[in-house]
Order: sequence, then structure tokens, then C-alpha cells
Amino acid sequence: MSSAESATNSEDPSSADLAIVIVGAGPAGLTAAYQLTKSGITSTILESDSVVGGISRTVERDGWRFDIGGHRFFTKVVAVDDLWFEILGADEFLQRPRMSRIYYRKKLYDYPLKPINALRNLGFIEAVRCVASYGWVRVRPPKDTSNLEGFFASQFGWRLYEHFFHHYNLKVWGVSPAKLSADFGAQRVKGMSLMTAVRDGLTPKFVKNRRGRGQQVTSLIESFNYPKYGPGQMWERAAELVTEAGCEVRYGATVVRIEHAGGVATQVVAEVDGAETSVRASHVISSMPFRDLIRALDPPVPAEVLDAANGLTYRDFITVALVVPKEYSFPDNWIYIHDPGVKVGRIQNFGSWSPYLVKEGRTCLGLEFFVNEGDDTWTKTDEELIAQGKREIQHLGLADASKVEAGYVVRMPKAYPVYDEHYQANVKVLRDWIATHCSNIMPTGRNGMHKYNNQDHSMLTAMLSVENILGAHHDVWTVNVESEYHEEQVGTDVSSTGRDAPILPRCAIHEAAALRSND
Repeated sequence: MSSAESATNSEDPSSADLAIVIVGAGPAGLTAAYQLTKSGITSTILESDSVVGGISRTVERDGWRFDIGGHRFFTKVVAVDDLWFEILGADEFLQRPRMSRIYYRKKLYDYPLKPINALRNLGFIEAVRCVASYGWVRVRPPKDTSNLEGFFASQFGWRLYEHFFHHYNLKVWGVSPAKLSADFGAQRVKGMSLMTAVRDGLTPKFVKNRRGRGQQVTSLIESFNYPKYGPGQMWERAAELVTEAGCEVRYGATVVRIEHAGGVATQVVAEVDGAETSVRASHVISSMPFRDLIRALDPPVPAEVLDAANGLTYRDFITVALVVPKEYSFPDNWIYIHDPGVKVGRIQNFGSWSPYLVKEGRTCLGLEFFVNEGDDTWTKTDEELIAQGKREIQHLGLADASKVEAGYVVRMPKAYPVYDEHYQANVKVLRDWIATHCSNIMPTGRNGMHKYNNQDHSMLTAMLSVENILGAHHDVWTVNVESEYHEEQVGTDVSSTGRDAPILPRCAIHEAAALRSND
């Protein structure tokens, strides 16, 4: 039997020829491996780094632990929430208060933006101008609302857009919001405009909870779960569990080639310590960047498919962690920095996430810089970045630079898939080609599917991919396509992921219904 025939026949999960290769040991990859072990199926996990967790890792330096970007363990998907507690255990979670604000012109503004609070902070004259600007876009809307700039301006007016959206999004993405798709903005403020936000702030809405009583809708969750030692604790434990069940996690294994024939992938070739090693594959669950997956296919894809892959771009990320006395702590999990006079885009207070991340009498502030790999900021030395962090935190008035006791730098490439004006068309080209020519490759997770999402979405796509291997027929690409970004808490509803939420598959709906009936 040829390897291609072997891969095709392995769609029967009872086949002894089943050989699952998982690319990436982040939330998607480790969730897939863990779910497979429940059916007695082991897998080989190829991780290019020396640690697990991907962007959801926790970095440790000299006893300080850093969350890369901030990970709230909140989801509306019951199956994902159950899995978190199943893997880590309830005793390892903390219940943490949720708070984040915007820093702009030496003042702190509520986040998400609350127009009454924003207009009050801006002052009477500027508030009148902002309201007039909003009225103007009602009469003369922006000509193009398919881009991020036009979308935000149409929802809030040009003046509020300039105050609260232009500079920050320019920091995050490195290009004018006029060149970015409106998709990113739409998922964050779906159904919101200046007037609806004011109205909702003045008029509380009520819904029926599961017991039929009226319950007020809150715009955001007030608290969330968080592992004591950061999100990496979850994935470190998951790696231990799958290894104990017989899976193999190969570290430092960079996928260089995925061989395919007869419409399926047949083996994955990775480079480890300068030498190539091959792993036979009946199925490949891939969370590696979609662009890199396509580039690794052998035989190579046609030129037009490669062009689409090369059209997918990413934004990279640096955290500069500064140890300061506890007096410089603040209650927020993070603060968004809209000040155009500094390059830092957001500042984490790791002590507000968990006291186990910091040390007695001190906290650690994580200054986040959104960059492109290889640019002027990325290529600075750690010492230069720490010095820059001190200058900027002094400029903002959030801490005295002379009181910084230590500094650390963490670089994270490909942290954010970019939603430019061509990304949807490019992703469709890649999806269609994979479905036809490598049907046993299953892209999952944030970079694997080029979706700017939360880890609950990454986990759900992995869970459904495993179900597909076992005989289901889910369209994983329909996950994460509707509902609202914000971490809304409407009674006890469990119907979607925290960001750009999904149309749930039947299995998740049935599970949620069963839990409600047993309550």
C-alpha cells in the first residue's frame, strides 16, 4: 500500500495506520493532542520553540513571570471552559477583577470607550465639537466604510476617531487605518455608535435569565478566571498530560516540508538541530502560520496560490518588563496608551493579573510595543529597549524611571495576523487549494487560520478538527464569524467565543443544553 493510500484509509479512526502529526504546541495544538488521547490516539507534536504555549506562554525571568499580551480565561463556549478546568484543576485558578482604561492627554478614559466619560474628560468645548462631528457623518458619511478608518469615523465621528482610534491603531498595525479592513473594527464595536453607546449608558437593558427572571445586561464581564502562574501554566500542564498518555513533543522542530500526493499529505519533515527528520502523517493539524504552511508544501503550490500566501502579513510584538516598587501599581490589568508621543501601545500590570507573577512589595509593568520583525525597534538591543521603556514610562508619568529595579525583554514574532484589504481573498485561495489537494491538513488556531482571535477560538477549532478525524463533518471555518467581540456577560448565556464569536456547531449547542437541563 502506498503512503497516499495509507493516509486516505486512515480516515477510519479505528485503523492501526492512524498517524496524527500536530504542528505547534500552543493552545490549538495541545488541545488537539489532549482530545485525541481521550480516544486512545497518540500524536507527534512538532514545536519550533523550546517551550509550549505559543503566544499564550508565560515567560519566567529571575522569578518574575510575564504574560505575553494578557490572557483572560473567559469564554461563552461551555466545552472550552470545562476543558480549562479539566486540564488544570479548579484550585489552580484565581478569580480576578477585570479593568482596563485608555491613557490619553494625561487622563484615563473608560474602555471600551464610553462617550459620556470621554466627552467629560475632553472638556465642554471639545465635547460639543465631537458631537457635531458625529452629526456631520450622519449627514455626510465617509465615502469608504470598508476600511478601518472609514468604519470608525462612521460610528463615532471624525473627531472622536482622531482622538481614540487613529493613533492607537497606527501603533498596533504600523500602517494607516485607511489601509486596513473594517473587519477588525466591526468585531470590536459591532452594533455600537456614539448615540447607541450614550443611550445604552443611560437606559439599562434587561433580559430573561435561565430561570425566567429579569437580569441586567452588563457590557463587559466584571471578573475572569486566570491561572495562578499565568496562562503558560495551563499549557505546561497540558504538555505533561499528553506526554504521559504516550504523545511525543519534539522541541526545536521547525517544519521545512510537508510532502503530499494523491490529494493528501503523507509526511511532515522537520529540522531539529540542523538535521532533517520525517514523520509519517495520516492527518496534519497545523497551527503554524498559514503562509508558512503553504510555502512548506512539496510539491510546491502553483504561483497564484503562493502569491496569495505571500500576501498574508503579520505584526510582531515586544514586551519590555520593568520591575518597580508597588507604589507604581495600578488597578487595571492593562492601560491602552493613545499618547502619540511614545511608541508603547499598552502597559500591563502583572500584579493585577496574579500576585503569583510578582514579588512582595513590587510589581512588574509590561510595556508592549507593536513592531515588524527586523525594523528599527525589533533590532534594538535589550539594553536599548529597557532604556526606551524607562524614558517612556517617565514621560507618561506612570512611574519614576530612576526607581526601575530591573528590566527584561521578550520578543514574539507573528503575534497578530493582519487584516488588510486583501486578506479575505488570500485566505479563500489557500483554503480552497488545501481542501482540494491536501484534504487531510487541518489549519487551526490564530495563525493557522489567519484569524485575530482569542485562545478559546483556537481551542474550539482544534476540538472540532479532532471530531472530524473521528468521523464528524464540521466546517471549522464557520467558527468565529458572528456576534460581538466584547466579553459580554448576558445572564448565563453560553453561545460564543470571546472575540468575533462563532456560529456554534451542534456538538457545542447540545452540550450547553445538557448542562442547562442538569442545573
